[in-house]
Amino acid sequence: MIGFAVCVLSAERSIEIDPALPSYQKQSFLTGNLNSIGSDTLNNQLTLWAEAFKAIYPTVNIQIEGKGSATAPPALIEGTAQIAPMSRPMKREELEAFQRRFGYPPTEVRVAIDSLAVFVHKDNPLEYITLEQIDGIFSATLKRGGKKIKTWGDLGLKGDWERQNISIFGRNSASGTYGFFKEVALANGDFCSTVKEQPGSSAVVQAVGTDLYAIGYSGVAYITSSVRALPILHDGYIARPAYQDCLDGRYPLARFLLIYTNLNPEVGLDPLTREFLLFILSKEGQTIVRDLGYYPLPASVVERERAKLIQR
Repeated sequence: MIGFAVCVLSAERSIEIDPALPSYQKQSFLTGNLNSIGSDTLNNQLTLWAEAFKAIYPTVNIQIEGKGSATAPPALIEGTAQIAPMSRPMKREELEAFQRRFGYPPTEVRVAIDSLAVFVHKDNPLEYITLEQIDGIFSATLKRGGKKIKTWGDLGLKGDWERQNISIFGRNSASGTYGFFKEVALANGDFCSTVKEQPGSSAVVQAVGTDLYAIGYSGVAYITSSVRALPILHDGYIARPAYQDCLDGRYPLARFLLIYTNLNPEVGLDPLTREFLLFILSKEGQTIVRDLGYYPLPASVVERERAKLIQR
């Protein structure tokens, strides 16, 4: 598990890129088409990476489709995408389906660090929340052993808040964010029927920002001035969805964002796919990660990911 700890999310834009990260080395010539199908969470990130890569190689064309992590494995298996971004690891059945088709596993590349934030309206006075309370709000099965939470008074708020029902927003089941939250926050329990499922990460944040009594989960990079990310009390520490708490493993809803690709161990990756991934795993690529609001990889992780692409 990865995790983090800083005071305010606005300060995250000042995160320093690891100076040991390699700069991208332009190749003499590169052209062709590259298709990316998968995670909605990585949509904006892929778009900016593609724009920067195309500035280096003007004859390269990159098509991006982001409808959810569940769409990534079939696209990779069917060959309709060379890049399959996911905000969760592939499930066993997805890995087995790929292995049956090609005789070797897909290659997983970690490309950024993200944290799921539990958002409330900016005027909500709740100071922090626990995983048991999150489970009590979002889950029907309460696998963390807590009690069902329906009102803001159940979370200790008083006055006008006490009797107000909690309005709950989340992602749809095609989303890797949905799967990750279900696994980690709900201990693989079932969502309750009152969760209003949204088609994208930004839609969750927008819904919470316009509903004073709402709560919802989404990637921290989608934060706006209308919402506030709740710190999580976990193992005796109040952890925030911020960079250092993620790296230290203190924030329980931190995760790696992933790209899967079809790397045949006999022949390696095609040059265009390889160079695009190497660009992402460069100082320039990780600066884009930071500037968009996600968290850049340390050089130690980048070194391991690059080795998967260039050792063959």
